[in-house]
Amino acid sequence: MARYFLGIDAGNTVVKTVLFDAAGREVAHASREAVSHCPAPGFVERDIDQLRNDLLEVVAEVIRKSGVNTSDIAAIGSAGHGNGLYLLGAEGKALLGVQSLDTRANGLVDDLTRDGVGDISYPISGQRPWVSQTPTLLAWVKRERPDIYGDTRAVLLCKDVVTHALTGVLVSDISDMGGCGMLRMPENIYDDDLLDAFGILDARDKLPRLAHPSEIVGHVTAEVAAKTGLCVGTPVVAGFFDVIASALGSGVARPGQASMIVGTWSINQIILENIDFQSENEIFMSSGYADGRFMSIESSATSAVNLEWLVREYLEHDAEVVNGKSPFDLANELVAQSKFGLDGPYYHPYLYGAPCNGTARAGFFGVGGWHGRGDMLRAIYEGVTFAHLQHMHKLRATGAHFDKIILSGGGARSTIWPQIIADILELPLSVAKCQETGALGAAMAAAVGVGMYHDYDQAADSMVRMDRHYSPALEASEIYRKRFAMWRDLEAAMLPFWSRFAAANA
Repeated sequence: MARYFLGIDAGNTVVKTVLFDAAGREVAHASREAVSHCPAPGFVERDIDQLRNDLLEVVAEVIRKSGVNTSDIAAIGSAGHGNGLYLLGAEGKALLGVQSLDTRANGLVDDLTRDGVGDISYPISGQRPWVSQTPTLLAWVKRERPDIYGDTRAVLLCKDVVTHALTGVLVSDISDMGGCGMLRMPENIYDDDLLDAFGILDARDKLPRLAHPSEIVGHVTAEVAAKTGLCVGTPVVAGFFDVIASALGSGVARPGQASMIVGTWSINQIILENIDFQSENEIFMSSGYADGRFMSIESSATSAVNLEWLVREYLEHDAEVVNGKSPFDLANELVAQSKFGLDGPYYHPYLYGAPCNGTARAGFFGVGGWHGRGDMLRAIYEGVTFAHLQHMHKLRATGAHFDKIILSGGGARSTIWPQIIADILELPLSVAKCQETGALGAAMAAAVGVGMYHDYDQAADSMVRMDRHYSPALEASEIYRKRFAMWRDLEAAMLPFWSRFAAANA
């Protein structure tokens, strides 16, 4: 009998469901755009009830499209954007959903930093306070919205809302809670000293049980089955922090392998067998997802979200798009037609702040009257990749070694961006055949959970295939080295302005 696995990927911008067979081949796919709300500058929120409705709709749609007998779906796994904050009250009432693009806690981060919280938190969790980090946001809610804090019964992350919606079970996993700075590592357990440092020790009883990502934590309820067509009792595993799922779904499963995700966030990560928070060279975050397996992660909200913004604001109403062409295909064509050289514009991809500088803003520099749309788009492709390169430098500074990259995320679908990335990073890179790597990683956890595969290594060997390979062009790399140096000089020059801008708008 055929066995299928349902992978759910609830990101910041899209909720996707993909049905895979045991070999990782896509059977059917459905998605919904995730609607964000910005009730105040810096606030980026999601309606939790809408997320639940979207989830049930896309699950029902993918089942209709697939035509499979749902009794053949062996298990379900989910992945969701990390950090942010999802609060439920009594009987699962939706209270607040904060996405990982939110910057409301800028002022609180300054307070926590001044009070030395990072010096306590980093040796425990491998993270210092930052704006959309879960413990920081929870501390913000306690200070600014004590009514919501008092009503909270469960502190969850995005994919935990998915698990709860399917099963009625309140649970999280070690990869997600570790990645959001809520756990003592490498033990992957809650820690009272860590919670106390953020002033949220009284929230200890609001935190969900921790599970390993492939652990079966619940089963599809009768109510969900009636609305979606799933079978009652279908096993559901705990799931992943989406960056871990996407790495696994792209084939990065063994120590020393490196993953780069060009998505809403700039994700740059390498698998390690141990972690050390005593190094002089600190990294942004770490996440444990299996026994003796940790992901060392450098990331920021500086990636393809910049292209999505420009497409939404400037290309979606273009005549070619209105007549049926994808705006992202149009963007690729315009970049391919643009002139590449030292004279091109520069772009800082800081729509939602820069790494370690939440006050930074995006901007174009060096624009001349002879530059067109393609030049501006190329500047975005380059600027986003330069931000990735900075993160790669930080990973290498900690002693991490890698000589190639597996690329995933929306940027990997581009016909031109992967070559730009290879040229800038000066590394060969490969792109997996499956485009929905987050959903595939979630499905891999489900397959491991029910014993189809012994571990993630075996699942990756059986369910992931490569599609394209790119090698850096030496002449282009030489130009990009010069442009990257100028890009960094511009960033340093902008620091005083960003500080004054933030003060003027405080």
